Amino acid sequence: MYTAPSDTEPERRTAPARGSVARAGRVSARAAAALVVVLLLLVVLRLPWAGDLGMHAATIQRLRHSLAHPGDPLVDAAAPSPYYSPWTLLLGAVARLTGLSVFVVLRLAALAGLALLVTGVRSYVRTLTDHRAAPALALLSLLFLWGPLPFSWSGFLGLNSLALTVSYPSVFALGLAFHFWAWLTRAARGRPAWRTGLALGVLWALILLCHQFTGVVASLGGLAVLLAARPARGALLRLGAGLPAGLLVLVCWPYYDFFALFSAGGDLEAVHRPLYRHLAGRFGFVLLGVAALGFRLRRDVRDPLVLFFAFGVLVFAAGGLTGHYSWGRALPATLVPAQLAAALEVVSAGRRPVRAGWAGVLLAALAAGAWTQAGTLGYVVGRDALPRVVAAKYRTPWTGYQWIVRAGVRYGDVVMARTTPARQIPAYGAYTVAPGYPDVFLADEGRRQAAVRRYFAAGTEAARRRAVLREYGVRWVVAGTSAKAPWLSETARGPGGQVLYRVVP
Repeated sequence: MYTAPSDTEPERRTAPARGSVARAGRVSARAAAALVVVLLLLVVLRLPWAGDLGMHAATIQRLRHSLAHPGDPLVDAAAPSPYYSPWTLLLGAVARLTGLSVFVVLRLAALAGLALLVTGVRSYVRTLTDHRAAPALALLSLLFLWGPLPFSWSGFLGLNSLALTVSYPSVFALGLAFHFWAWLTRAARGRPAWRTGLALGVLWALILLCHQFTGVVASLGGLAVLLAARPARGALLRLGAGLPAGLLVLVCWPYYDFFALFSAGGDLEAVHRPLYRHLAGRFGFVLLGVAALGFRLRRDVRDPLVLFFAFGVLVFAAGGLTGHYSWGRALPATLVPAQLAAALEVVSAGRRPVRAGWAGVLLAALAAGAWTQAGTLGYVVGRDALPRVVAAKYRTPWTGYQWIVRAGVRYGDVVMARTTPARQIPAYGAYTVAPGYPDVFLADEGRRQAAVRRYFAAGTEAARRRAVLREYGVRWVVAGTSAKAPWLSETARGPGGQVLYRVVP
């Protein structure tokens, strides 16, 4: 006899299928995140050079020679520098004690920073949801949910940007920031001890010292955590003890005056003005996360990601309106919460069809973001191994200046060079006449820049050029073949038609 199925039988039949689909999605997300981490580990082995790598290498060079009095990282001057942070001090001590080269130490720094970042994302996301797929989805969103135009900048977590900056202090500081938010969230929800508040304050100060801009982002995220958690008065008092503890660390840091950075401007603002351009092209896919934040706002007006995003928007907008373009470095405070919200909607949206539809939209956005940043593969396999359409997205790293070291340039020698080589030469131990980057603590930076321009100007008399070389103790000149002069002896030739000249006494 035929028996009709009961109302519960379809549910029993479909539940295992749904479980299998969810499990497959979770495994796929974890596998994709693991592949990306492996890619970044391979990038660390290559350590592509672009941007500020020379500055960070130079900082470690100075610390390995003198932990107590390293002087300016780029020029031969007894000046403090905000690059002398607790993290670079540790790296300099490692280089000094082990004898490892600066670039090996930078690779170790990259591994530490990457590990902190991945574990920090996982730890913070766990405070927002206990879904097992969420940390992997969050990491993928942080790396790929950007825009159709490639974008690379220190302190920003796009895959291509991270590949070029993975050894920078900004990555280390971002990793600490995620751990800071996670720890603060758990403490604010419970009954923290006094020592917990003090430790969190010290951690906050360390983030600010290691990378000041990331410290601002960490501060905005921390404020959002506290407002969202609404801790009891006793808990708030204990956590508040961390503020004076952190300020004490900032005041007592001996390598530079942290609070003097608030008066920095000039070139620093000009450098950051591009952060306010091409916003739709660089960050357009993040609008998906903004929509997700809207859903979270409807569910909870004090959602921590919503508050975090709002604080970031306020600071970023204020920078653009007032001309303080360096405030644009707070942009990760808008990007990170939006990217996390986009990932979390896959596991926290209401009905299953809604979650499935959102997952499809997010997958499409992540795929588009991954395609935009596909050129990152070239840092592992090389440009020639890439398909032509992918190779067009590849940004060729700098070649470095090892060749001048092989030709006789030694630690502490002063080299006359224009801005681009001046950004790399100090990584090998030499100094340049003028810094290749804005230096807010170098009192005579403008005078040094003028001296370099005067030396290379076509109409400058020979006597004035010789006077510049003598004033700054220059032993070498890096320039083109047209720089030949009776007081220069050609020593070596490098890439791009560059020539190393020895200054003849």
